[in-house]
Amino acid sequence: MATHTRKPLRNKVLAASALCAATVLGVAGLTAGGATAAEPAEPTADYNGDGYADLAVGVPGATVGGKAKAGYVNVVWGGKSGLGKHGATTVSQVTPGVPGTVEAGDGFGKAVESDDMNGDGYSDLVVGAPDEDNDAGLSAGTVAVVWGSADGFKGGFTAANGGYSDSSYGALLATGDFDKDGDKDIALNSHFDESSSVMMRPGPFTAGSPAELSRVEGWHFAGPAALAAGDFDGDGGDDLAISYDGMEISGTTVKSRDAGTGEWKETWSTADSTDTALATGDFDGDGTADLAIGDVKPNPEAEGTNCEDRLGGAILTVYGKKGTTLGGAASCTTQSGPQVGGSAESGDHFGAHLATVDTDQDGRDELIAGADAEAVGTAKNAGSYWFLASTGTGTSLAGPAFSQNSAGVAGTAEAGDRLGAAVAAGDYNGDGLPDVATGAPGEDAKSGGVWYAPTPTDGPYPPVVSVTPGKLGLSGASGYGAVLSR
Repeated sequence: MATHTRKPLRNKVLAASALCAATVLGVAGLTAGGATAAEPAEPTADYNGDGYADLAVGVPGATVGGKAKAGYVNVVWGGKSGLGKHGATTVSQVTPGVPGTVEAGDGFGKAVESDDMNGDGYSDLVVGAPDEDNDAGLSAGTVAVVWGSADGFKGGFTAANGGYSDSSYGALLATGDFDKDGDKDIALNSHFDESSSVMMRPGPFTAGSPAELSRVEGWHFAGPAALAAGDFDGDGGDDLAISYDGMEISGTTVKSRDAGTGEWKETWSTADSTDTALATGDFDGDGTADLAIGDVKPNPEAEGTNCEDRLGGAILTVYGKKGTTLGGAASCTTQSGPQVGGSAESGDHFGAHLATVDTDQDGRDELIAGADAEAVGTAKNAGSYWFLASTGTGTSLAGPAFSQNSAGVAGTAEAGDRLGAAVAAGDYNGDGLPDVATGAPGEDAKSGGVWYAPTPTDGPYPPVVSVTPGKLGLSGASGYGAVLSR
């Protein structure tokens, strides 16, 4: 097994971040080394059980069977050489066993989650198609579970089916054991007339199992913007973080379901901003779950704010504290900070896309943050992403920025590439360290692509390579990389 250690990598990342004065830093010069071996990270999205994490890319704008914007999910298989070298497979409503009928505008793959929904040891796909027609012929949306297996994907199951026109089931998804009964559940959005809700579809997911949904939270003239699962109160079950936005209200709330009564209660909230991204992790390594809230924008109706400086976007990190729900300190991270790469500019959308990664398994997570509207030089909306580490509980995150103009990163930053429009992490090459995947849906005249950044076991960072529809032999792709399963 290759030897590596976490601290030198973290220290070098923080040292590099202190020098960030330009828009981006190259990857050259960031190294990791040491002599402490870590156990390999268990893949969180291993659909065929081969020990390598796989990457699911939702392509809701893809043409399938001649039907424009019917959508599919492309799964890029992980392997010893990482992403792009071991093939890929496409899952759509023409795939045998996958429920539904291919129709123009279904948007299959608008949201994608990965989880083992039936406990068989294989990761499954949870896929939203918010414009799919229901049994009554209404464009109401559906959520499907597609089963992973040693032989690839084997059939599927309709987990939720919208009952009203424009219900938009499946535009937002999160999975976890929210009712604490041992079965995985699905949280999803629902819309009706002038109101919107977040609903829970409880497990188990087997033929004939009850498909009744319970309401988690709802709003009039408002609706959910982002979902994330995490055990924020430390009781062993999953809670649900929800960002919401409307005409006069916005904020983020954490809801916890009482296992005895089945009632949902609010255990934490903030209403000072409009938030577009959520990610759960233990950023300070204290054993409690923390919550990262991205691209916080002012709420004019709020009396105060957690982030005073929000030019170009910000990330609010709320730390956990034992015996509480997110009862620790909070910090705000922006590009205006001296330890964050780039310069804050209006409209950057810094932190609008978030994912959590623990690069060499020391128990302290880092945050991958994307800003697809970031300008790189004169190239507007070229996009960038950041590797951000905590400098201590309650302090701002720090780290360098990367773009297609960074040393070692494939391609050239061009206007409209939108690198950072989605971010994900997984041990795609099976070396025990999670790697990073970043979407650029505007690449190649909006055909799109994904940039794969392996984490080094020791030595300098390997090259960041592109995985594109052309390289994978895909047809009908549009906006590839806009949706990545985390």
